[in-house]
Formats: sequence, C-alpha cells, structure tokens
Amino acid sequence: MEFPHPTPGTSRRRTPVTATATDTSIPWPHEPVRVGLVGAGPWARAVHARVLAAGPETRLTAVWARRAEAARETASPYGADAVARFEELLDGCEAVAFAVPPAVQAELAPLAAKAGKALLLEKPLGVDLASARRVADAVAEAGVVSQLVLSNRYHPATREFLSAAQSIEITGARSCLLHGAFLGGEFATPWRLEHGALLDLGPHLLDLLDAAVGPIVRVRGTGDPRRWIELTCEHAGGAVSQASLSGAVDIEGGSTRIELFGPQPPLVFDAAGLDQEELWPVLRREFATAVRTGVSGALDARRGLHLQQLMDQAMKG
Repeated sequence: MEFPHPTPGTSRRRTPVTATATDTSIPWPHEPVRVGLVGAGPWARAVHARVLAAGPETRLTAVWARRAEAARETASPYGADAVARFEELLDGCEAVAFAVPPAVQAELAPLAAKAGKALLLEKPLGVDLASARRVADAVAEAGVVSQLVLSNRYHPATREFLSAAQSIEITGARSCLLHGAFLGGEFATPWRLEHGALLDLGPHLLDLLDAAVGPIVRVRGTGDPRRWIELTCEHAGGAVSQASLSGAVDIEGGSTRIELFGPQPPLVFDAAGLDQEELWPVLRREFATAVRTGVSGALDARRGLHLQQLMDQAMKG
C-alpha cells in the first residue's frame, strides 16, 4: 500500500482520527479489566470471547446469552462462567462487551450503563435512530466509558492510510465494502437478512469516509440494502464520495477499498491481504486503557450515534 507525500500548503481540514495505535508490546501495568460478554453467536465465539480472554489487558469473567447451552459452549474454553441472568453478569464484571443483534444491544446496553459498567459496543448501536439515541444518551447520563468495535479502525494499515489522508487535498472519493456472507452460512443471521448491508456494513465505510475525506454533512442512498445500496456523501469542504455496499454478492474474500482523488496521485486503501489478527490486540489494549483511565476514545457511543444518523438519512433517500 503506497501513500503519497503531503501536498505543499495543504491544510488539515479533516477531523482528527483516533489516537495512534497503542504499543501492545509494552507490558500491561494494571490489573486485567474484568469483562462480561453478552451473546454466544458466531461473532461472539469467533472474536469477542477469544480476544477478551487472551489478555493481558482483559479477562473474560462470564458469558450470558438467552440460550444457556450456547453460553456454556462460549465460556467453557476460557474458564469463564456461563451465568443464568443478565443481572448476574453485571454483578461480576467491570465492563460489558456486546455481541448480539442491534435491537438486543439497544435494550441491554442502557441497563449496563446505568449499573456503571464500561461498554464495548457493536455497530450499529441500534436497529434504528431512536434506539441508538437511547444507548448514547444512557452512556452520557451514566458517564461510563464506551468503545465501538469498528474493527477496521484498529488496524495499523488503516491508521497509516487515515494519517496520510489528513495532509492531502481531496476532491472526491469512491469506495466499496462487498461480500457474500448474506448468501448463506452462520453470518446470514435474521437481522442482517432483514436490514441488509446499510446497517451491517454501512457503519464501517461511512466511518472511514468521514474520517478520511471530512465530516459527512449529507448522505443519500439508492437501491435495496438487502441486495446492493449506493450512497452519495457530501462532505464539509465540498468533497463528494460514493460508497457501494452489499453482503449478497459472490466475491471471494470480500472487498474493502477506498480511493481518494485530488490534484495529487490517488491515495488508495485496499484491505485485501491484511492480517486481521493485527487489529484485535490494539482494540483490546485501547478499551482496557479507556476503562482504567476513565476516558473514552474517539470511537465511542457518540461516534456510533453520528453514524446511525447518517444511515437514517440515507434510508430516507
């Protein structure tokens, strides 16, 4: 992946990206953050439980899910407890990670925030703008730490791309996030099949365009989110970007690509070939650091609400 040198005289008009990647090679100086996991589906098993249990910054203490057997299967490999009630999960942890459909997250996350727990939240915050706002409002009212699992943002290559984007002039951009997970398999879950790519994939691409090109002030959507949806985004400063989203196309390995155009050669981010395992230690370290310092990073519930507002606008056409 090649990044151009900054254009002389270019102003840094775009909003700052998240803090530089935490150096995970430095020994963790605190006690592990005790995290309870809500959910026991494929994403919870493949990512959340495994990453949180790996430490040293976090320790998976318990798993709660509406299917008790699934909770036991998720918790058992890591020596965590499978608890019978959500309230029991809250009693035994400092922070709660959510790996559930957005409607369930929007129901339970405010309760965890009210109980004073830090929140590791999935995107989207909720299934609609009203439910997302309830989550963000609950976090703000309780004053708890929150962090979004916008996975792309924690990869070193993504951060290098976003840093380079801050110092070039951008006239327009085009991007895509495409895969075939909705065509079948364990990630073709009911909420994804019902709401499609905008809610599932939209937060990732809108977040990256907003960070790279500049704050999105208007977005229009055309197409069917369950098949293919095209977004046109207008950014502060006048740049325009396109985003193509689909989870229902047969494309091997998927495609996440962003191209930024201006008076200099294009700046391109292509996730093909990136080792996704590089991002999870960064995410874990930054979440634990936020919990121990009591200070959320830029990818918090407010960011999630901003992205939900953009998706709501896109759905209205």
